[in-house]
Amino acid sequence: MVREGEGMTLQVQSAISLKPYNTFGVDVQARLFAEAHSDDDVREALAYSAEHDVPLLVIGGGSNLLLSGDVQSLVVRMASRGIRIVHEDCLESIVEAEAGEPWHPFVQSCLELGLAGLENLSLIPGTVGAAPMQNIGAYGVEIKDVFHGLTALDRETGELREFSLQDCAFGYRDSVFKHQVARWLILRVRFKLSRVATLHLEYGPVRQRLDELGLDKPTPFDVSRAICAIRSEKLPDPAVLGNAGSFFKNPIIPAELYATIKQQYLGIVGYPQDDGRVKLAAGWLIEQAGWKGYRDGDAGVHRLQSLVLVNYGHASGLQLLNLARRIQTDITERFGVELEMEPNLY
Repeated sequence: MVREGEGMTLQVQSAISLKPYNTFGVDVQARLFAEAHSDDDVREALAYSAEHDVPLLVIGGGSNLLLSGDVQSLVVRMASRGIRIVHEDCLESIVEAEAGEPWHPFVQSCLELGLAGLENLSLIPGTVGAAPMQNIGAYGVEIKDVFHGLTALDRETGELREFSLQDCAFGYRDSVFKHQVARWLILRVRFKLSRVATLHLEYGPVRQRLDELGLDKPTPFDVSRAICAIRSEKLPDPAVLGNAGSFFKNPIIPAELYATIKQQYLGIVGYPQDDGRVKLAAGWLIEQAGWKGYRDGDAGVHRLQSLVLVNYGHASGLQLLNLARRIQTDITERFGVELEMEPNLY
């Protein structure tokens, strides 16, 4: 059933399955559902939410969601499209993209324009609008490294606000938007990209893959292709096996705790941080605890990548959540380390 208010262009549907709209493939229903293709659609969704006294949940590609049950909200999927260069000179360009643009095709479009900076973030699922919320990152690069600004709608006042790098308070898989998700709705994002490539090849697997291909002077396109190949080998395709990518954040712990763990586990992987703490590889902890390849019904841990929880077909969101919590409890008891989930739980 489609409901439309007087003068509305936004189509609001009732009792819609969200299975196609979350990469875990969890089959739950949204009480109401709509797609926003423009700023006007977003404003109409806000007005509808207020008029009908129904909560609003905004989603992008659904790659950072764990839906534990039916959603008693108006679920709005950002479907706005558009990529434009808003400033350029001989050294760099500022590229603006609408929130609904799929992330990986956007990265490829920038590379085709001769713009470098996003290649290490190739093949990350999701949309442009969701990228700043998590400060997505991979292989030594995060959104904050190429971020120029964004436009967001204040859900409390209905006004637009421009955010600078400092305004976003980016951290490891963190931003102001993650903590104020009920207030800010990201409409479009701007990135500062370079016409003179400075490649980030610090991560061993990337350098190794380029060496195997005989590329001693790789281009940004080469780096992107190498990273796509690595990710395809490590991470299952959500279209084939439901998942949300890396499910747990890499924990950052005090150096003293790291030293204690290392006494018992000599092979522990740790990365010293500027503040003296140490970042651990969550996947290593999970694998050491014996969870790699574990399966309980249709909820499981991927057999090749222990950071990835998977839906083998008909797992419910609650089953996946219970598995995640069991892993968290086990890691805390074994190592004294708390794992934090990356996906947003609804």
